[in-house]
Amino acid sequence: MNGASTGVSAVVFDWAGTVIDFGSHAPMGAFVELFARHGVAISVAEARKPMGLPKWHHIQALGQQPRIAQAWRDAHRGRSMDDADVDALYAEFTPMNIESAQENATIIPGTTEVVGLLREQGIKIGSTTGYNREIMQLVAPLAHAQGFTPENLVCAGDVPLNRPTPLGMYRSFLDLAVWPASSVVKVDDTVPGLLEGRNAGCWTVAVLASGNELGLTYEQWSAADSSQKAQWRQAAREGLAAAEADFHIDTVADLLPVISSINERLSRGERPRT
Repeated sequence: MNGASTGVSAVVFDWAGTVIDFGSHAPMGAFVELFARHGVAISVAEARKPMGLPKWHHIQALGQQPRIAQAWRDAHRGRSMDDADVDALYAEFTPMNIESAQENATIIPGTTEVVGLLREQGIKIGSTTGYNREIMQLVAPLAHAQGFTPENLVCAGDVPLNRPTPLGMYRSFLDLAVWPASSVVKVDDTVPGLLEGRNAGCWTVAVLASGNELGLTYEQWSAADSSQKAQWRQAAREGLAAAEADFHIDTVADLLPVISSINERLSRGERPRT
């Protein structure tokens, strides 16, 4: 094929909070425990704020939050966190996160069915993640056993600069052999992950219910009434507002109508916002 796609050619999914781990719970306890080991108490809400970044940068961003930065100085004789500290914390965090990620690798309901229907349309399936390859070498087979096997995987550390830069998406274009960028859709539940897609010139779809912004379990979401769900959706939209996503859905199970809408807009010559 030497011509550009005239419709959606590929959908590139994030992992935690998007296709696995409803509520993106895996890293949270690990971050809280990690900082506690070093004399700094952080909350789950604080741990969630930089979500979507590669985990080294996530730890760095936590250490730069004013309250946490002061708590670190208080616990370390007035010394601010530096890159050497982040390196040491990251080395300690990785095995903790591996265990937690494996325990929370359940596929989010509806994902495998939607992916199957996308493939029937000739759409390729890619993926990027803030997890490193060491973690994904254990998580990806667990997802495969449940029916989710993307055609590529770009991990933190696979490109020189990760989210929110577009380099992970550029790698996906090459891996999947798709173009132009406007024929590719990025689905994610975090601001850095959505910006990864937007900065690459792709359509972006924000996941609200299963994502990091709400941090719910599948059971909590399923048991809520329509009024509560509406309040939660609004809270998640506000939390993701900086990404200016093109579309918002509850979970990947709701993606197919969005793909149809994008195909219609592409046929009219429309392009995603940049």
